[in-house]
Amino acid sequence: MTRPANPPSPRAVQAVFFDIGETLINEGEIYGRWADWLGVPRHTFLTKLGAILAAGGTHMDLFRYFRPDFDLEAEQKRREEAGVPNGFGADDLYPDARACLTALRDQGLYVGIAGNQPVQAAEQMEALGLDADVIGISDVWGVQKPATEFFERCAQIADVLPDRVLYVGDRIDNDMRPAVAFGMKAAFLRRGPWGHIQRDDETLAECLFVLDDLESLPALVARHNAAP
Repeated sequence: MTRPANPPSPRAVQAVFFDIGETLINEGEIYGRWADWLGVPRHTFLTKLGAILAAGGTHMDLFRYFRPDFDLEAEQKRREEAGVPNGFGADDLYPDARACLTALRDQGLYVGIAGNQPVQAAEQMEALGLDADVIGISDVWGVQKPATEFFERCAQIADVLPDRVLYVGDRIDNDMRPAVAFGMKAAFLRRGPWGHIQRDDETLAECLFVLDDLESLPALVARHNAAP
């Protein structure tokens, strides 16, 4: 079920930006391959991830729980040298993502993809051939969420006012709260670890939409933009 979180705003949406991890890309297999690399059973690795996130921790806390001296950059290099897949591909794309982006562009909206990702993710996203006007990668931009400058960059690239931008993401702390604080509209997507664990009723009340999937988003945006 997908429902509007609050009454539609009279200000039309002109641009929609999407987070990457657990919004467009399913990271389950990515975490699974990390578990394999660290020699930890996958179900144990994911169970600990949920516990750490519920306590307010991060994915780096997860890695360092199993390996206290964990160095992400060094481990990524070792995986690359060992020929172990890193990052994501077409099989990791959520099945509702491609059609959603295309439907929004068909409405004449500016569609962007922007998330906290390493430089290599730019090429991986391009390879997916998604119907988007721009792909923004934090390590390419030199600024990460939840910094205000990240959301400011999105509005500047789309060349619209912040209140005409809808940011879609799965995290309260990195996506919803800073987007709303900057003056953007926000759509909270309840999927992935953060989407199911994080709870922030105050921020959700300020979101334009609360979603269980991306399939119904184009119709919700069209209805919002058609409102008097």
